[in-house]
Amino acid sequence: MNVVELSSLALQTFLTMIVVMDPIGLAPIFIGLAGNRPTFERRTMALKGSLVAGAIILAFGLFGRALLGRLGISLDSFRVAGGILLFLIALDMVFARSSGSRETPDEEREAQERQDISVFPLAIPLIAGPGTLASIMILASDAHGSAVLLTAVLLVTAGVLLLCYVALRLSGQIARLIGLTGVHVVTRVLGVLLGALAVQYVADGVRGFIIQGG
Repeated sequence: MNVVELSSLALQTFLTMIVVMDPIGLAPIFIGLAGNRPTFERRTMALKGSLVAGAIILAFGLFGRALLGRLGISLDSFRVAGGILLFLIALDMVFARSSGSRETPDEEREAQERQDISVFPLAIPLIAGPGTLASIMILASDAHGSAVLLTAVLLVTAGVLLLCYVALRLSGQIARLIGLTGVHVVTRVLGVLLGALAVQYVADGVRGFIIQGG
């Protein structure tokens, strides 16, 4: 392990997580779900949702690979499956389509009727969605058993989660500042980056299959 490897994995983690969590994209969704609630209640839900999502992401980062081993799923298989999932999410982001990977219309209606939306749907699946969980498991595996690299992955992910919390706290200001068009522009740009990342995951998985087969 060297400084170059550490900085490279940290940068990859930051770019991956900022794309899949999409803090800017969370803001208008949060407004729609909690906009009529008092300010103090919105802030409490933002904090609780971020903490719950963080706990889920941490669990997948630390124990995800062991879970795959228990299920008899190879890491290369998971890379390909995760890459395909992320690519589908990227298509939804680029073409501004409602993504079933986050929440269905029925779930959205249920959330609007809930007293507390911090766990569902804020923590799951808006912040700690399938794309986020797949990404943290792959990134954690890229640490190759190094405690330093794994710590870097988790710390950078925590930093992005903090940005999500800040975006939720400032959701009203963000929506007024950049408007709906601005949110769509940011989401589309992140979607293109996520698509490229998804293809790379699939390519890495296929290369792993070829090496093992050879």
